[in-house]
Amino acid sequence: MSTATNTPPNLRRLARLGGGLVLYGISIALMLRAGLGVDSWDVLHQGLAEATGSPFGWVVTAVSVVVLIVWIPLRQRPGVGTLANAVVVGLVADLALAILAPVRGMAVQILVLGLGIVANGIATGLYIGAGLGPGPRDGLMTGLAARTHRSIRFVRTAIEVVVLAAGWALGGQVGLGTLLYAASIGPLSQHFIQRLSLEEEIGRSGEPATSKRKVPARWEVPVEC
Repeated sequence: MSTATNTPPNLRRLARLGGGLVLYGISIALMLRAGLGVDSWDVLHQGLAEATGSPFGWVVTAVSVVVLIVWIPLRQRPGVGTLANAVVVGLVADLALAILAPVRGMAVQILVLGLGIVANGIATGLYIGAGLGPGPRDGLMTGLAARTHRSIRFVRTAIEVVVLAAGWALGGQVGLGTLLYAASIGPLSQHFIQRLSLEEEIGRSGEPATSKRKVPARWEVPVEC
């Protein structure tokens, strides 16, 4: 019998959640250190950090708290994963940024950027696969879609445009990484959510699974923490 089978489901969920959030913070730091541009929300975080002089991770956490407040009129309910996401990702990103030095040379920058994007997709698969609640920004997207009766794709695009424009205006970095992230994170996230969801693992380990988890429709578009 496998180790995974002997581990209580709740502990497995928490382990996946914790591992996913830590990896997510590291992936953000990798993309920042590549210096080729980051995703829309991190452009905003970077711009706010530049404008206020605050540590990047603090800004990530502060924005998460603000977004969670917006959840209230949208009638969204946070889970354990939601609250952990709001705290852990920013702290880990700051720690990783303190350890990792900026890289030089286009080839190395592209390599580090690619590593960061792939790590971000794996992290998304881990924390979403844990099934303990979406990230603050994901909940904002689905909440707005439900309240406005607009499609996920429309709402996500609108949020991305507003966040990217605000971050760029504040001095956030927009570049090759921004485009690559936007083009690749959706397929990567969907792939790793399918591969890393808890139900999928139970099925492979030999335990009877009542059903296989399907990727929710909202993950068919690019996702973010």
